Amino acid sequence: MGNIIINQIKKSFHLNEVLKGIDVEIPDGSFTILLGPSGCGKSTLLRIISGLEEPTSGKLFINEEDVTFEEPKDRNIAMVFQNYALYPHMTVYKNIEYGLKIKKVPKQEREEIIQNVLKMVELIEHVDKRPAQLSGGQRQRVALARAIVKRPYAFLMDEPLSNLDAKLRNQMRQELIELHQQLETTFLYVTHDQVEAMSMGSHIIIMNQGEVMQQGTPKEIYTNPANLFVAQFIGSPPTNIIEFEDMYLGIRPEDIGIVNTNQIESDVNISGKILTTEQLGGETIYRVKTHIGNLNVRIQSCWDEINEDVDVRFSFDKLMVFNKEGNRVVKNDNMMRIIKKLKNEKELVYS
Repeated sequence: MGNIIINQIKKSFHLNEVLKGIDVEIPDGSFTILLGPSGCGKSTLLRIISGLEEPTSGKLFINEEDVTFEEPKDRNIAMVFQNYALYPHMTVYKNIEYGLKIKKVPKQEREEIIQNVLKMVELIEHVDKRPAQLSGGQRQRVALARAIVKRPYAFLMDEPLSNLDAKLRNQMRQELIELHQQLETTFLYVTHDQVEAMSMGSHIIIMNQGEVMQQGTPKEIYTNPANLFVAQFIGSPPTNIIEFEDMYLGIRPEDIGIVNTNQIESDVNISGKILTTEQLGGETIYRVKTHIGNLNVRIQSCWDEINEDVDVRFSFDKLMVFNKEGNRVVKNDNMMRIIKKLKNEKELVYS
């Protein structure tokens, strides 16, 4: 069991309120991602859960037990750090064994546990090496193995892949997904990388400026953003946002089609001019100048050169509507009026 309940957690450093009343539940066995920009409070929240920081107020429960002010060693959680935090003078084996020796696990039992974990993280051939002799990915596996042998309720990971190159990050993402499936234990993973969040997480909590903006499955977060911040933070390129009277309209780049200036039946069909083209192999991203502003358009790769004069088109059911406060609102009877004005209005402001 490894469910974590965070009840109205606040944290201030002097006059700076870093966490502003966090209320979330991390489901048992989930791969939950704490996602948000640098400085949003996600690492502070993780440190409070681990016991490395105390909250200013609020309660923290692990498996229904109040651990708000318990010592880290009494919470039965394991922390995996960004910088690995390995003992440089110890071998891989000794690094993994150290925590078990502290807990006075009998030698034969220690050996069995360590051998099983070494196979799981594919480090059998490196047991006698020291951290300096390992690659970044291998060192991260040692850090994971050291956490696994503790048999914790939950694994807490603070941007553990940020020091790795892009190719190794991709590999380690897959390995972490497989590891989570094998262990069937709660993973709580902090990152500012939306690709990590969307590809790894079963549950995502998006934070900004010390508050939770939205939480849900990757599909829920992407297809139904609760506010402007989430709509623009998730997605690459980000959602196109158009300021319109007393509201904002959002349309994702992949929900816009593009054709050479010949009108095709659609709810919205607007003439434009291509400003830039990015060929990404499997897809192409265009930036198109229109009377409602510059729009990002993402389509399946088109290697053929096309004229700079194009039409962009999209359906009104793909539009997301937000109020002036930036919160998502249900589409209303004014949608057809909006569509009509989108085709003709020259004073819309694109942001």
